[in-house]
Amino acid sequence: MRLFDSHTHLNDTPFQGHVKHYIEHAHKLGVQKMCIAGSNEQMNDSALKIAHQYPGVYAIIGWHPEELKNYNADQEAKLKRQLHDPAVVGVGEIGLDYYENQTKHALQKKVFAKQIEFAKAMHLPVQIHTRRAFQDTYDILKAEHVEQIGGVIHSFDGNPYWVKKFLSLGMDVSYSGIASFTSAHDVHDAVKMTPLSRMLVETDAPCLAPMPYRGHQNEPANVLYTVEAVARLKDTTPDKIAEPTYENACRLFGIEY
Repeated sequence: MRLFDSHTHLNDTPFQGHVKHYIEHAHKLGVQKMCIAGSNEQMNDSALKIAHQYPGVYAIIGWHPEELKNYNADQEAKLKRQLHDPAVVGVGEIGLDYYENQTKHALQKKVFAKQIEFAKAMHLPVQIHTRRAFQDTYDILKAEHVEQIGGVIHSFDGNPYWVKKFLSLGMDVSYSGIASFTSAHDVHDAVKMTPLSRMLVETDAPCLAPMPYRGHQNEPANVLYTVEAVARLKDTTPDKIAEPTYENACRLFGIEY
């Protein structure tokens, strides 16, 4: 069984000094490829460094809406330079966050749209963070013609209505450990109606560890348990989820199978 963790943060502090261990553990559970997501200057730099060190590991870089207090013209120029790095397979995680985020919504929307423009210029897909902001996220993706490059809503936590809306834009939908949470009824319904041809899986490690490890530090190896949760919801076997989600991630990010 081949697994692809399409969104993880081995560049985050909890993994510092132990990246090799976590990658090796992931390999033992079938995780052959993973994307390290950036969010600010330090996380982008680290994502690139890790991607250059390990085969089967790729970088997705961009500025997260919660990090925009440090975003300026110099950082923008650096990001545009880094997008030319061959280890980069997408722009992210970018988007909108309206949950207790002090960054003004207008600034978030401006930088979000600008980063989609960068992605279009580089012919790279986008990886989207959206929290309490589905409508504005949808509106910007539609206005920016995201179908020209494609992308994925990472760690989707909405209901089937929003799955349909984002699929209509040509977006894929990625599920994290939330799909295994017993109380996540909207997400369960969303998983059931998401076509396998448009689905990815992820950990978002170190956050959102799936059952049976909920509450503990997450890691890329645990994408296996998200696959198992999705399989239960779709009344099929993990193999029938693992292979298409692996291939979908490779397709979206332009990676050889």
